[in-house]
Amino acid sequence: MRKLKTAMIGTGFMGKVHAEGVRRLGNVEIAAIAGSSDARAKAFADSIGVDRFTGDYRRILDDGSIDAVHVLTPNALHCPISMAAMEAGKAVLCEKPLTLDEAEARQMTEMAEKKKLPNCVQHNLRYYPVVQHIRQMIAGGDLGEILIVQGTYSQDWLLYDTDYNWRVEKSANGALRAIGDIGSHWMDMIQHLTGLNITALCAELATFHTTRRKPKHSVETFTGKTLRPEDYDAIPIDTEDFGAVLLRLGTRARGCYTVSQMSAGNKNRFHFEIYGSRSGVMWNQERPDELWIGHRNSANQVIVKDPSLLKGAAQGFADLPGGHSEGYDDSHKQIFKRFYAKVADASAPVDYPTFAEGMWGMHLLGKVVESSRKRAWVDC
Repeated sequence: MRKLKTAMIGTGFMGKVHAEGVRRLGNVEIAAIAGSSDARAKAFADSIGVDRFTGDYRRILDDGSIDAVHVLTPNALHCPISMAAMEAGKAVLCEKPLTLDEAEARQMTEMAEKKKLPNCVQHNLRYYPVVQHIRQMIAGGDLGEILIVQGTYSQDWLLYDTDYNWRVEKSANGALRAIGDIGSHWMDMIQHLTGLNITALCAELATFHTTRRKPKHSVETFTGKTLRPEDYDAIPIDTEDFGAVLLRLGTRARGCYTVSQMSAGNKNRFHFEIYGSRSGVMWNQERPDELWIGHRNSANQVIVKDPSLLKGAAQGFADLPGGHSEGYDDSHKQIFKRFYAKVADASAPVDYPTFAEGMWGMHLLGKVVESSRKRAWVDC
């Protein structure tokens, strides 16, 4: 297989995650790094052993040897960079949420279709082995008719008013922060697993820190906890810390979820429960190899990931034997594996979330904003 060349556009937390995941594939070389400045690009490139770096991503797009790019910037830059990359004939893997709004997402989707280029939105959380086992259970009828979905995506890294990240400002992030950043994962996951679309919702948003103290110098995601008072400037906040959403799924199922970035003790608690007419399942990302299965007339079960015991196609999402944990990093590797199979071979199946799915996600986020503003249910 030909060695593919890719470039990372973005040098923060996700830049590190993506670089490590791509290198585990074996057939993809990170050929270049682009950052917001030459200095930042060089620092990141040096840290991962890449020789080529630039503060202007357009220099990378002019290189015909580069097959694909990863867009890992603040959300406001996803659309312009992705569009430029596709114009240059590059396959694009873009972080979520895909864009600032549905209109931008439609532009990207239409461009990808026009250029016939592989395109992916990074909903990596689908790709835990146990999660794929749940998908096979539901598809096989183990849960019966899906009736109820519920859960949360809760973190605590923005609990204090001294906690800051570019996501707290609408200009860089978009209208929704907590629901846009991590609630988008929850909505994508529940639809991916059940095969049912969200058809209506009712949302409430809350901002507990209407003012935050912004560091006078750049800090990376999930960091910045040791700064002193003189290191900050006070800024107004126009994005939500918390959201609660009631939803209808398909024609009959009902559900609800909460999203928070201020729930003390929750580091990355992506939790969902799905209940059908026969049984139910419960999963928590902080314990990714474990699956709770609930029954009405027999003992409940807790199973631990073992590829040999996973159902059907779910086995292909586990690369390590039972008793060997596969977690967050592995979920990125699994989506990259499938995306780059398509980059290498146009006839390969599309076994990853596309821009079209990202556009639907942006549509739902727009409905969350609409519902919160109207304080009412809205159809999706």
